[in-house]
Amino acid sequence: MSTGKKLFIKGNEAVAYGALAAGCKCFFGYPITPQNDIPEFMSKAMPKAGGQFVQAESEVAAANMLLGAAACGVRAMTSSSSPGVSLKQEAISYMAGSELPGVIVNMNRGGPGLGDIGPSQGDYFQSVKGGGHGDYRTLVLAPGNCQEAYDLTMLAFDLAYKYTNPVLILGDAILGQMKEPVSVGEPIAVDEAEGGDWKLTGAKGRPYRILKSLHLEEGSLAEHNLKLAAKYESMRGEVRFESFETKDAELVVVAYGSIGRIVKTVVRKLRQEGLKVGLFRPITLYPYPSAALVELAQEGKRFLTVEHNMGQMIEDVRLSLCGLADSAFFGFPPGNMPTPEDFEQPVRQALGR
Repeated sequence: MSTGKKLFIKGNEAVAYGALAAGCKCFFGYPITPQNDIPEFMSKAMPKAGGQFVQAESEVAAANMLLGAAACGVRAMTSSSSPGVSLKQEAISYMAGSELPGVIVNMNRGGPGLGDIGPSQGDYFQSVKGGGHGDYRTLVLAPGNCQEAYDLTMLAFDLAYKYTNPVLILGDAILGQMKEPVSVGEPIAVDEAEGGDWKLTGAKGRPYRILKSLHLEEGSLAEHNLKLAAKYESMRGEVRFESFETKDAELVVVAYGSIGRIVKTVVRKLRQEGLKVGLFRPITLYPYPSAALVELAQEGKRFLTVEHNMGQMIEDVRLSLCGLADSAFFGFPPGNMPTPEDFEQPVRQALGR
């Protein structure tokens, strides 16, 4: 957590402040609710920070501008909400295939299709399974409050360059629009040599460089995919999660993002009644904190997965627990705003099962 000044800001604004603090120098966006605060903020802040803001002609253009800036080694970001992020998937796949760093923010809204502008967790599959075409992964960070939105945005830039890979921040309309005190700091000094010698900076005085995702030579693509797979496996060292009241819990509720925050309220209430329930909140959705779930299962815990969709993360929970335990599931449909009361009864039922 930053130790700088405190501001009372929205989650969207916390993301923007985090990007500035991380040394972001280019932002490419296109308006869509509920993330519009981010490009609005960055349109004023980027020039003051010595960077560039571009409102692209489309989400497709914004994502390809991100690719171009990344190829030059510039710390850059784009943001959107669900339908807009769908349009960005081709460029994200090209970035992963070309091993380029960049940060993409998705403030998830209801779907499928245009859905509505309210909160949802319906983009989990799209986020953690690649989203576009081909065998690739993005690191996925899921903040549960405004301070985490700031901190994880800063982390996202570091991870993008550490692994030369796109990093996705997955929030929702609740996180983006709620206001909380956030501790923010001054922008870091970015090392100009960051990322190594792959950047396209002009070939005067040195051999030329090629960045590409096209591999037509015999065996070249297979070799490239094996290299990428090894890199994705090495990302497992970046696992992050919150374990709340799980030590003596009989039932562990698994929930992420803003829903994890709401479930924590339920856990606190039931704990006051003497009921042994806890919360496991994944913060990295890829890589998924499977080993931590396995440890809880080996202690004899039972599980309930709660999501603001009709069943997506539950698949990763059950894969993690395979052979050790199962997880019950409660899906709250997008299109409604969840409250602690909506989750209390399913948790009670799972406790009594």
